[in-house]
Amino acid sequence: MSKPAKTEAELIAMARAELKVHTDGSEGMTISVVRDGDSWEFRADADQATRDKPGFPESVAMLVQIGDHLSKQYDLKG
Repeated sequence: MSKPAKTEAELIAMARAELKVHTDGSEGMTISVVRDGDSWEFRADADQATRDKPGFPESVAMLVQIGDHLSKQYDLKG
């Protein structure tokens, strides 16, 4: 049975909503979706000022966990 598919924008919106609940350092973070074979994962990027903010490393770690969880539930459309 296949997983439901979501667009990149839908997956990023879901990740941002989760990050707001769990972390304080995600403001200014750019999130992208990278295809990895049949799966996908999130990538985070930010300028140096954002990277220097307290909580940023924890936000990136949380994004990885969120991506792992969501990639088991949803395929990437397209």
